[in-house]
Amino acid sequence: MKDVKKIVLTGGPCAGKTTALVKIMEYFSSRGFKVFTIPEVPTIFLQAGMDYLTKNQQWFYEGEKDTLQTQLAFEDYFSAMAQTIDKPVVIVCDRGALDISTYLSEEMWEKITGLCHVTNQQLLNRYDAVLHLVSAADGAEKYYNTTTNEVRTEGIDKARQLDRKVMQAWTEHPHLRVINNHDNFDTKINRVLKEISSVLGLPQTITEERKYIVEVNGDHIPNAVESEIWQTYLVSDPGSEVRLRRREWEKGKFINVHTTKRRISDSEEIETERQVSNALSESLLAQADPYRHTIHKKRTSFIYEGQYFELDEYLDRLQGLVILETKGITEGEEVKLPLSIKIVKDITGDKNYYNYNLSLR
Repeated sequence: MKDVKKIVLTGGPCAGKTTALVKIMEYFSSRGFKVFTIPEVPTIFLQAGMDYLTKNQQWFYEGEKDTLQTQLAFEDYFSAMAQTIDKPVVIVCDRGALDISTYLSEEMWEKITGLCHVTNQQLLNRYDAVLHLVSAADGAEKYYNTTTNEVRTEGIDKARQLDRKVMQAWTEHPHLRVINNHDNFDTKINRVLKEISSVLGLPQTITEERKYIVEVNGDHIPNAVESEIWQTYLVSDPGSEVRLRRREWEKGKFINVHTTKRRISDSEEIETERQVSNALSESLLAQADPYRHTIHKKRTSFIYEGQYFELDEYLDRLQGLVILETKGITEGEEVKLPLSIKIVKDITGDKNYYNYNLSLR
């Protein structure tokens, strides 16, 4: 069967998805890909007369169930069409199945997915990557408006809440990427194109995300997603880096991701990721590099004023080391941090603090 990549473009209201979809079509079509875009199904239903705010619970329930069934059907139809095309195909979904869950109670969502004979894990497995575009309501408020979408009515506070809920709905996906807001919207679009290029296995320019050793005063960062990570480096060929990351986001629930990075020049590399089962993960650990320790850390992922961060608290032999990494903040752009986080040292580009080197025995 032909390998067709399916990517979700999601995020809170007024995040720029509509513009991004146009750019994606243009960019990848010109590079020899056939691009299919799945429209936002709830918007189709709203325009057709559905009322997701109705107090008629029977209507609401039926509408939400049909929304999920239509979403899955659209994806399946275009996946079938993709198999008939004699060029590489990428399917980009304007929101995915799990977006629907953010508007429902957990009980109703379980009932609807049961009737559709799918589980959350099966829904996650349908997509190769999830790109979350942060709402303009968080960090780019002057650009937030409700006029670009005739069915959008959210105020700024509500939009921020929806943005967080959507990100949390997808947090279990192994290839979730959060796309920050920027004063220059083209920067946001270029990050989207870069992330999709990576999923498609296209060479990427090697870039350094800004990194800092930090101190954290207090334990609570609002709306954060917490997980525990074990990262083991495997024996690999020269010029390549292979790792197995095991992430636990809830007691007893794990995601295993096998990643290979291969340099093709001084400035470019190809990175591939694949999710693996617990059984295969255990088998791969037999290939662990004997000269490196497993990196063990607690990760707190959060958005602050439209910028996305990963805060890693290292454990075991690296106990006491806390590193904050930015994601997608451009050179010259100000880093905005909560008052509870104090920068101790800028370690951007310092290879001593690469996980690969921290793992050395």
